[in-house]
Amino acid sequence: MERHLLLPLCLCWALSAGGAERSGPPNLLILLMDDMGWGDLGVFGEPSKETPNLDQMASEGMLFPNFYTANPLCSPSRAALLTGRLPIRNGFYTTNAHARNAYTPQEIVGGIPGSELLLPELLKKAGYVSKIIGKWHLGHRPQFHPLKHGFDEWFGSPNCHFGPYDNKATPNIPVYRDREMIGRYYEDFKIDLKTGEANLTQIYLQEALDFISRQQSSQQPFFLYWAIDATHAPVYASKHFLGTSQRGLYGDAVREIDDSIGKILKSLQNLGISENTFVFFTSDNGAALISAPKQGGSNGRFLCGKQTTFEGGMREPAIAWWPGQIPAGHVSHQLGNVMDLFTTSLSLAGLQPPCDRHIDGIDLSPAILQGKLIDRPIFYYRGNEMMAVRLGLYKAHYWTWSNSWEQFSQGVDFCPGQNISGVTTHTQEEHTKLPLLFHLGRDPGEKYPISFSSSEYQKVMEQIFPQVQLHKETMVPGEPQLNVCDKAVMNWAPPGCEKLGKCLEPPKSDPKKCFWPH
Repeated sequence: MERHLLLPLCLCWALSAGGAERSGPPNLLILLMDDMGWGDLGVFGEPSKETPNLDQMASEGMLFPNFYTANPLCSPSRAALLTGRLPIRNGFYTTNAHARNAYTPQEIVGGIPGSELLLPELLKKAGYVSKIIGKWHLGHRPQFHPLKHGFDEWFGSPNCHFGPYDNKATPNIPVYRDREMIGRYYEDFKIDLKTGEANLTQIYLQEALDFISRQQSSQQPFFLYWAIDATHAPVYASKHFLGTSQRGLYGDAVREIDDSIGKILKSLQNLGISENTFVFFTSDNGAALISAPKQGGSNGRFLCGKQTTFEGGMREPAIAWWPGQIPAGHVSHQLGNVMDLFTTSLSLAGLQPPCDRHIDGIDLSPAILQGKLIDRPIFYYRGNEMMAVRLGLYKAHYWTWSNSWEQFSQGVDFCPGQNISGVTTHTQEEHTKLPLLFHLGRDPGEKYPISFSSSEYQKVMEQIFPQVQLHKETMVPGEPQLNVCDKAVMNWAPPGCEKLGKCLEPPKSDPKKCFWPH
């Protein structure tokens, strides 16, 4: 394996897998799914084979079976993708309790700090026009909105599509176009919880097609961040797709997403810009097994799911597609992370990453365009704790925890049917002196810890310990943004509510420590 080398980025516009020249930087399209698991795609072995467009995307592009999120929960993983930095650096974590997952519900006071530099803001230097479609999840208060952090356009919501609410104790969540709300979920954008019917994916599809068409006409490079949420409970699909999957409602949602992605890729081809558009498909975290099988997906052979730092919570489906640039039908065993999309996108745009802060994402373009392997560790974080690290095929757990006995006794199970003694623990177990070590090639399900007394264990840990020591010594945590909650900051009166007559009266401010149970 060769180590990551920084090439002169000014050259990258003219580089490609086959050496063919390109004129100007490519368009960038990130397709980010919500709670979709590694095992939800036919190409990864899902037995129903109901993702023909994604499977074809993989056959025409490059599959990444070893691709990870930066956190097993929605908000921190999205913050990591757009900043190229671990959540503990960019502030998307909590210190209210040890190793707790935290995110951005309506009552959260914090959001993405103004000091963070997001991908669309940096891409402006290369003339990009950027749009986000779908879920933002980096803070719902106006100062945290996408257009305050580099995006030029937004259609979607700042929060998950939970509800409906009574607009008294809790307001329904707004949907925005750019800077102003245009309605609320369940009121103006219907989601039928009984049938699962909603037309949102079709709306998000049309938004994407319209934006791509406009940008093709304007001849400006674009960055489109398509962050849809149909596979996040409560799962939904449009009427045309309801009842069409062997997997039930969740499968209906996956089939509609697959169909939509097929139409987006076809649009790029029909407009003649597919060979100048880099497309990457992945998910924000593993499937939510607590909601499965009716409202959640599959993590294949991997252990546990969303909320945990076992493979099922952190390893994601990932496909890169770029006709004429990425060799078709290839599988890369490169260790990748959502944070790499930040650095890789900048590289493809001919830009350097910021040099005034630590960037965790690496440039994957040598792996994607030239088939090279870049030696690097993957760190698994849960809240403010580094729980595990992967180096090569080996993964060392420094802490193990699924969730508390109290939560588990109430039916909250992140590892249904997968209890492994001493591994899927319900108390936080520290292993920093003798980490639990697994070989993910032989044992992808993390069932068989390598013996502490074996020569294999000793040899591998001699390589891992220095990596972890260096990581911890150089770690400078950011100010935690997910510590304080206050019902007064909920979506009572978002920008634009006056025009619609949808402003609501907020309660008196009463900030408190957020409670994060797991």
